[in-house]
Amino acid sequence: MKKIIEYFPDKLRGILYEQIKDKDNELEEIRIRNEKPIILKFNKEENIIKYNVNSEEILTILQLICENSIYSYQKQISSGFITLQGGHRVGLVGSCVIENNILKNINYINSFNFRIARQVIGCSSKLLKYILNLENNSIFNTLIVSPPGYGKTTILKDVARQISSGNEELNFKGITVGIVDERSEIASLYKGVPQNDVGIKTDIIENVSKSIGMRILVRSMAPKVIIADEIGIPEDVDAINYSLCSGCKGIFTAHGSNFNDICLNPVLKNLLDLHCFECLIFLDEVKRGYAKDVFILNKDSLEYEKIDE
Repeated sequence: MKKIIEYFPDKLRGILYEQIKDKDNELEEIRIRNEKPIILKFNKEENIIKYNVNSEEILTILQLICENSIYSYQKQISSGFITLQGGHRVGLVGSCVIENNILKNINYINSFNFRIARQVIGCSSKLLKYILNLENNSIFNTLIVSPPGYGKTTILKDVARQISSGNEELNFKGITVGIVDERSEIASLYKGVPQNDVGIKTDIIENVSKSIGMRILVRSMAPKVIIADEIGIPEDVDAINYSLCSGCKGIFTAHGSNFNDICLNPVLKNLLDLHCFECLIFLDEVKRGYAKDVFILNKDSLEYEKIDE
């Protein structure tokens, strides 16, 4: 946590250190807003620090996270976030500069959201029995589903690690994985180096749409498995179908609470109709890392059948 504090002016460093020194392992977010109090989000509570951040401090924070070269970070700023060493991400908003319907820059930045990255090694182990095809040392095409904030991305990181590096306990040998890290949340590359352990046989393409990234990975890196987070737009359908028809397997995540939610989403329903998935895992919203419901594609009827754990 000491590394995160270094991205703040001296006065704010002291204030933040006093607030988080005894529970830095519980810190999830640091919210900074111009002329507003600092808000810290912990696992089970939210602390409001009665100190209003000023415009000069906002600019100093921006300079520090951009390593005093705001221009060289313009592309990341235009995407709305900057990835820090350690995989932490800083979301930022302000006045957008639009040219030809394309976001070119964000000026007069007024808010930051420091999201603390943590990798939970082994958090996907309870789900591997549904994902791994041990007979072929491969995987089943899988969609992992939950509402926002229930650990899909954290689990996806660990799934990538275990598939890529292998799992001796299950006698699963690692296979080549390609990750489309559209928002730098899975591998969290920092200057080309993954800040999360996503496996020794993993190739990562980031800051590109899933539809483009999947095609590049298939053509250039020949992965056995493609992994991407939060699918849900029409372009994803063609990209996933292209990848699977090229001989790749796939593991993806999407927002939803139950099977009906997936069927009501036209994009996801299209993928179901194309039989792109062999397994649907709905995460338990209380017990992290566990499945609430699992549906398996019946090869004979081509319908999804709910299975009991």
